[in-house]
Amino acid sequence: MPSQIVQKILERIGRPDEVSVLANDLTASELNSLLLELLEVKTNAISAPQLLNLYQDNRLVKPADLPVIEMKQIELDVVRILADHGFSPIELSPVTQLGSCSVVGPVNQKKILSALRGTEVLADSTNAIALHVSDLKQKDKTPDLTLRFANIQRQIRTQSIDAKGFTPHFRVGCLVSCGQAEGQFNFEKDMLNEHLRIMEYLFLHYYKVDEVSFRLLPRAGYPGKFVEEIADYIKTQNRSMKLNIDSSGERKVNNYYKGSQHKVDITVRGQTYEIGDGGFVDWTQKLLQNKKERMLSTGFGFDFMYRILNGQV
Repeated sequence: MPSQIVQKILERIGRPDEVSVLANDLTASELNSLLLELLEVKTNAISAPQLLNLYQDNRLVKPADLPVIEMKQIELDVVRILADHGFSPIELSPVTQLGSCSVVGPVNQKKILSALRGTEVLADSTNAIALHVSDLKQKDKTPDLTLRFANIQRQIRTQSIDAKGFTPHFRVGCLVSCGQAEGQFNFEKDMLNEHLRIMEYLFLHYYKVDEVSFRLLPRAGYPGKFVEEIADYIKTQNRSMKLNIDSSGERKVNNYYKGSQHKVDITVRGQTYEIGDGGFVDWTQKLLQNKKERMLSTGFGFDFMYRILNGQV
């Protein structure tokens, strides 16, 4: 059902069923050809001065306001640290398959910058990596293989966030671990322990923040005392790690993360910031149609971290 705004547009042009016709009666290739033609007609009508005006009014297209050389050096340092901890760096395409976020997760496609030729502008590296991993596993016929990838990449979100330090496009760092269930939640325990230890090392030893702490948030999708078991295991492995279970929204219905969500908090100059977020997702399960598949992701604000350290938030 078209939104109220779209419905009014369709009624104004006398084509109330146009969205349904285009979506259901045309193949993806035919729709792409039609949109390419439409956009060519629209762009042919734009003059150079109008193009500048459009650029000035479009918040999505402005350059980042961070120092390029310094940020490139930091990015190289961080990527090397992640690689040294066993995660293969991967450079993703600036676009990914259309539906990468909304098909496997509860993300509204309207928040994604959809493009032509069956693509969308990268909005979340972890979704693109899930597709890459699933493709590798299916082609190599090695579903039990555990794969680890790391990525730092600029991505864009269309929703407007009115908060200091937030911009439409930004670089995010991420870790992704994919494997198969091993019983006793062993995969989940080992992979989450690995992710948290890397985050602790990165922020304490490279960024040199005052403190790093983690919160585990119980989520639906796993049986029994999953979060308690995984927390006990991690605490046993890391006696000095600051890890707590946040039960304020215990087993909250959350269609994004399954079983457990984790938050990475850092303290800088006496101020605490949430710099990272992650959890277990069922995307590779859905893509490969295999309930034994497991995937854990952790993302952290790469650009946001620079802003914190330089007093820009």
